Amino acid sequence: MDPRIRRIRESDVDVVVELVHDLAEYEKAPHECHLTSEQLRAALFCENPALYGHVAEVDGRVVGFALWFLNFSTWRGVHGIYLEDLYVRPEMRGHGIGKALLATLAKECVDRGYARLEWWVLNWNPAVEFYKSLGAQPMDEWTVYRLTDAPLEKLAAEIDG
Repeated sequence: MDPRIRRIRESDVDVVVELVHDLAEYEKAPHECHLTSEQLRAALFCENPALYGHVAEVDGRVVGFALWFLNFSTWRGVHGIYLEDLYVRPEMRGHGIGKALLATLAKECVDRGYARLEWWVLNWNPAVEFYKSLGAQPMDEWTVYRLTDAPLEKLAAEIDG
């Protein structure tokens, strides 16, 4: 199997949204996924996009995707890529498609002089061992914090008050 990795096209948006929802189901959080085709299309194909993507095709069928954006390392002084989501259809796993998507992003980093490629992984995800086999290092000493919904709005309201 020889996957073709390419930049996402507008015609891929609907299938990528479907795959994002499949990913949410896989991660046991389908109720948290509200992405629509309109939202993804607007994010990827606006005048100055801040979101980018690649898809993996096998025999003309999209079987996986990677959505990413730029971050910045103040210590390195250059950008990096933050991989928001990577997903390969279950029946297509084990054929090098995920690795091909990651290799494509690694090449983006190298070609553009970016310092790193980063992503989060749920601790229970069996892909952890695959990522380690590539040389990826877990950042175990860091804890992710997130503000959403009411706490986010409450903190923002302090500026208006």
